[in-house]
Amino acid sequence: MSFMHLEKRGAVFVLTLTNGDQDNTFNPDVLAEYHQVLDRIEDHPDNAALLITSNHPKTFCNGIDLPWLLTQTPEGFQEFVHQLENVLLRIALLDLPVIAAINGNCYAGGAILASACDFRFMREDRGRFCFSEVNIKIPFTPLMVDIIQLLPDAQALRDLALTGKAVGGIEAYKMKVADRIFGEATLHSEALAFAETMAEKHRATYATIKHTLRSRLVTEAQARGLHRA
Repeated sequence: MSFMHLEKRGAVFVLTLTNGDQDNTFNPDVLAEYHQVLDRIEDHPDNAALLITSNHPKTFCNGIDLPWLLTQTPEGFQEFVHQLENVLLRIALLDLPVIAAINGNCYAGGAILASACDFRFMREDRGRFCFSEVNIKIPFTPLMVDIIQLLPDAQALRDLALTGKAVGGIEAYKMKVADRIFGEATLHSEALAFAETMAEKHRATYATIKHTLRSRLVTEAQARGLHRA
C-alpha cells in the first residue's frame, strides 16, 4: 500500500498512516486503501483491536486532499463524499475496539475520522484537533454530524463545530475529546498498551454493545450494504 501500512502486533492491528508529507489526506486512492485494511481486519475472526496512528511528527490526518478536490466536478465531489462517508461508517462500526493515537494535527475530515474511533489518545505537547469545516466552507453532511456526535460532550462539540477553533491535547482532554493525553515519548506505547488490553474483550459481545450504542449508524450502514451482521 502507498499511503498506509497495516501490521499485526500480537492481538492488535496497528494502522500507520504513512503519507504525512501530504497531510495523510483523503482522495479516492487513499479511501481504497482504507477499504483494503478494513476488509482484512473484518476477515480476521479472533479477538483483536485496531490502533490508528501516523509516522509523521506533525500530522495525524488533515481531511480532504484539497489540491485533488480543486480538479473535480461537483458530481465527482459528491461521489467522493459518499465514498468518504462509507469509510467513516465502517470505522465507526468496526466490530472491535478502535483507538486513535493522535500524534499531530488532526483537522477537518481527520477530526471526523478520530471521532469515529472508540477512544482517542493525544499528545499533550503538540498537535491540534479542529473541525475546520466552517472555515474552509465545506459543511458537514448529515452522516458526518452523526459521527462527530459520538464525542461525549455536546457543549464541546457545539463549540468546536461552530467556531472552527483548534485545540491542543490539554484542552481536548478537558473537553472530553481526548480520553488520555501523553508526551511524544510515551503516546504510542501507552496507546498500544491500552489497545492490547481492549483486544482481550470478547469481540462479538463488544460489537453488539457498540452497535447498540450506535444504532442509527448501523441503520445507515445497512441501507448502504456496508454492515456485516
